[in-house]
Amino acid sequence: MKWIGALLLISTTTWLGFDWSQNLTKRPRHIRQFKNALQILEAEILYSQLPLPDAFATIAKQIPEPSKSFFFTLSDAMAKRKVDLVPTWESAVEKLINISSLTSNEKEILNQFGRTLGQHDFSQQQKHIQLTITHLERELQDAIDNQHKYGKMAKSLGFLCGLFIVLLLI
Repeated sequence: MKWIGALLLISTTTWLGFDWSQNLTKRPRHIRQFKNALQILEAEILYSQLPLPDAFATIAKQIPEPSKSFFFTLSDAMAKRKVDLVPTWESAVEKLINISSLTSNEKEILNQFGRTLGQHDFSQQQKHIQLTITHLERELQDAIDNQHKYGKMAKSLGFLCGLFIVLLLI
């Protein structure tokens, strides 16, 4: 019976290590997706001059999950009823953070951008989009560094922690 418990404990901690490593791997991809979405938004605002709900719908059709559901939520909320963008944006960012591997740093960057969206003329809006992309680029580099630093370690650490706990209990 002890051995079954030991194997379950080791497999659980190993699974947690692999999950941590997977989050480290997904974070750069999610940041890249959002950067691409902001570039599409910039093009839609500047060249197509679409209203925000239509621009959000266009973006949602072009990008993969989890960013797709973020922009679809925004488009849907703004198209159905006249709502204030800032609280809608912030609640959508909160949902995005919960379903993606993005961290509180990206949450703050996106919330700052959401507060400026739709408040300025085209050239100022373009500058805000570029500033947000620059901030996300910095976070992308940090995410890539963390992935390289801690990716393999997370997998090994999960297994080794489980093994250590089993050895302590035996």
